[in-house]
Amino acid sequence: MRQPVPGTTDVTAGEAAEHHLEVSRTARYWTLGDASEAEDVWFVLHGYKQLARRFLRRFEAIADRGRLIVAPEALSRFYADAEPGRHGPSSVVGASWMTREDRLNEIRDYVAYLELVAETVLESPRSVTVLGFSQGAAAAARWVTYGRVRADRLVLWAGFMPHDLELERAAEAFSRVELVLVRGSEDPALTAELAENERTALDGAGVGYRTVTYQGGHEIDREALGTLVKASEP
Repeated sequence: MRQPVPGTTDVTAGEAAEHHLEVSRTARYWTLGDASEAEDVWFVLHGYKQLARRFLRRFEAIADRGRLIVAPEALSRFYADAEPGRHGPSSVVGASWMTREDRLNEIRDYVAYLELVAETVLESPRSVTVLGFSQGAAAAARWVTYGRVRADRLVLWAGFMPHDLELERAAEAFSRVELVLVRGSEDPALTAELAENERTALDGAGVGYRTVTYQGGHEIDREALGTLVKASEP
């Protein structure tokens, strides 16, 4: 039986006390390809308001007998449409890796969840790529930094490293992986200020990386994806 997570106890009479309790729940992930034959495994983490199955479609062109695509779905789902009234069968559903609320526990939970997915899928040593898109980029960076996954390559696509990532620990983890930043020339989410902050942090930590750019916006660009695949092939 899991032990309760210690909560906040320093409260005075009349104040609300925060508590935490670990629970077991069912998570979902989707795959493309044959796990028994794949030597190249890609874990692809979707962005905010997306679901894993729909996100996985962006990678259909690169899934083959030698490559397995694994798309874990974030643990927090919600109705993503903005229409008023009751939600029903036609309502759009999305998922989120985390919010600012109780964020440290949400990070611990999704890192542990991604570790379990990797342990389930990776039965033998293979080439492993971890790709995070948009909000999933932060989740991917944290997973590689704080988890045990042995990734060969970390791809941050249309998103940045978390600003609060422990750079000393990240630099140690990133020294074992190839870090690739994928950027669209017309992506409104990638401001020049945030890009400069990330560049300064990476350079200051001595983390090497390369950048792949494409003409387009906040999307998985097929040509850029093909470039990544070719670069990973022996």
